[in-house]
Amino acid sequence: MEHPAHHGGGGRHRLLGHRKGDWHRRLLAYSEVELVHPDGQGAGDAQCLLLVHVRKVVGHVDFRLCASCAEAVITEVLIEKQFHRSGLGTRALSHLRARYPGVVWRTTLDRRGTRDLMRRMRVPRQAEGSRCSHANG
Repeated sequence: MEHPAHHGGGGRHRLLGHRKGDWHRRLLAYSEVELVHPDGQGAGDAQCLLLVHVRKVVGHVDFRLCASCAEAVITEVLIEKQFHRSGLGTRALSHLRARYPGVVWRTTLDRRGTRDLMRRMRVPRQAEGSRCSHANG
């Protein structure tokens, strides 16, 4: 008698090629995506970290940095769908932490797609109305 829950390929819920796809996306994110800071960005200004794959921007992280307070606020994280679940968001935030040591990072984001990333990276939400007194705009 054949059991309907057993489909022979590793279980009922296994997606064919899923592991290989995840591995390949992670490899692309770590070996072929460059993290680029555009020129002409000063402290206190809105800044952007571009995620570039083969001369195409595949994502960005927008943030405001205040050198006086040693605080930064992440205002946007956008990554193309093909790079979701690749570790690229984690890599980008780790890069920012390494580039700006001693800076306390917070976020204004509360969307489903970024909430998990911020929790994993231990980036707390900025309280409503609390903004650096040095921030422009």
